[in-house]
Amino acid sequence: MLTYKAPLRDIKFLINDVFDYQTHYKDLDNGENADPETVDMILQGMADFAENVLAPLYQPADAEGCHFENGVVTTPKGFKEAYQQFVDGGWQGISYPEEYGGMNLPTSLNLIKAEMIGTANWPWAMYPGLSTGCINTIMQYGTDEQKETYLHKLVEGSWAGTMCLTEPQCGTDLGQVKSKAIPQEDGSYKLSGTKIFISSGEHDLTENIIHIVLARLPDAPEGTRGISLFIVPKFLPNTEGEIGERNGVTCGSIEHKMGISSSATCVLNFDDAVGYLIGEPNKGLKAMFTFMNTARIGTGIQGLAHTELSFQNALPYAKDRRSMRTLSGTKDPEKVADAIIHHADVRRMLLTQKAFAEGGRSMIYHSARYADKMAQGIINGNDEEFEKWDDKLGFYTPILKGFLTELGIEAAKHGQQVYGGHGYIKEWGMELIARDARIATMYEGTTGIQALDLLGRKVILQSKGKIIRDYTSSIMKWCGEYALDKDMRKFVWALTKLCAEWNTLTVRLMLMARKDREIISAASDDFLMYSGYVMMGYHWARMAAVAYDKLENGGTEAPEFYKAKIQTAEFYFDKLLPRTSGHAEGMVAPSSSMTAMDIDSFAFLD
Repeated sequence: MLTYKAPLRDIKFLINDVFDYQTHYKDLDNGENADPETVDMILQGMADFAENVLAPLYQPADAEGCHFENGVVTTPKGFKEAYQQFVDGGWQGISYPEEYGGMNLPTSLNLIKAEMIGTANWPWAMYPGLSTGCINTIMQYGTDEQKETYLHKLVEGSWAGTMCLTEPQCGTDLGQVKSKAIPQEDGSYKLSGTKIFISSGEHDLTENIIHIVLARLPDAPEGTRGISLFIVPKFLPNTEGEIGERNGVTCGSIEHKMGISSSATCVLNFDDAVGYLIGEPNKGLKAMFTFMNTARIGTGIQGLAHTELSFQNALPYAKDRRSMRTLSGTKDPEKVADAIIHHADVRRMLLTQKAFAEGGRSMIYHSARYADKMAQGIINGNDEEFEKWDDKLGFYTPILKGFLTELGIEAAKHGQQVYGGHGYIKEWGMELIARDARIATMYEGTTGIQALDLLGRKVILQSKGKIIRDYTSSIMKWCGEYALDKDMRKFVWALTKLCAEWNTLTVRLMLMARKDREIISAASDDFLMYSGYVMMGYHWARMAAVAYDKLENGGTEAPEFYKAKIQTAEFYFDKLLPRTSGHAEGMVAPSSSMTAMDIDSFAFLD
């Protein structure tokens, strides 16, 4: 059976030694609440919940799945009890204001919480996870009355939230949304339409579900400029703020999926459902992106979660499983064969998982500091502050979401491979991780959509390459501090060359786009993966620098911990970072090899 142990030592290494969260928290309005003792208490409490309550439910719940009958969804055995423990612990409200019942702690702690519960049991974590974006959207764009009506229950966790975007005829292209919202004399709206792929759209964990829904007003312009955003509760709140009559939204079915079978993915039908406009008319997409950015960071965490869980369960198996003798000589002479962890190729897979997990965690925890600043802008109603940090975070989100979820699939594959044939057998759980990891590359826009967002919109259209120049300048500045350090020279030199190449590639693509209009689309996936590998390399170099310092000057961990960090960084730079060469060559190849073939020539089956 799969097991999970929260990697608290690695988490504390990042928040205390690499990123110095305590200094960062001093710049936040709610940072004084996150003193070291409180942070440790939060981390340990969430680790206990994730390890002892959620992790044991993961495999049994997958085997059972969700139950659907006459519009009612019942979650697997143990989910409801676990959710009540979550609510009783106040975990949903970690990062929300006290006036709504929250703990008023920084958003970064909520993201760390999301990592732990997501790694222990990702399908369960999706239920409270969807509420986060709902809360953020109402917090930023809702009226005072809407905040008072919904936030107390959502922050408490007794109500849950969703986002309803996708329809049968459209996924990412939201300009095709057809759901209608008809104004009523009392200021409300009647919504009609069908939404599909709605995670947590119906379940038995909470007494009410608050749907955030995209729909069109009768006079709305075509395309994305004509989309508005609405709050549509499953049960209409009464004057006392409790649930009242049932609204006109029902679950038509749940999907039978490749993975995350214990997370209900619903078809929702809105039949003259009462809704309330949130934000301005025809500007719903802007408000929805508050939800989307939250979700994209969360999906990046999903990539990390599956990488970590696969690694944690592959490692002990590799130590116990015996096969053959190593090429360099017998390692376990008293045994019938050597443990497979002694074989170089098995070590390659395990170290790849370890490098991806710890490197991805560093990337997310760095970005979490920007999310703290962004959330502070939302809570204070400071749009300028929000947009400043939202723009900074915007560069990271497609990389976190696209790159880390692709790595999650690779790590899950390595986990199965370490197990050999047993990796394909359900009892061991490795195939479950592989199935559940697959959806992450499609949530909130596929990897291709994230890549286009990064290269086409953020790098070229919005910044003309400046965003890459600024980011590489920050890396180069850091490298300059270690230019004369003999231990760090190998990392600094590699990063320096990659920063120069990254800028050159960006300029080349902009120049090529003048004649080859398809090059941005053709190059975007390679550009995203290249960006991810360089960014992770920078994070591994930073972790190595801290580890060298702690070895010399002393730290809270044993020397072996810091030596392992340095050795993993060396593995990453030797064996994984060279992947950038292939992506660099691929991204500047002409698009004609993709676009020249006639559609009818793709297959000859007649």
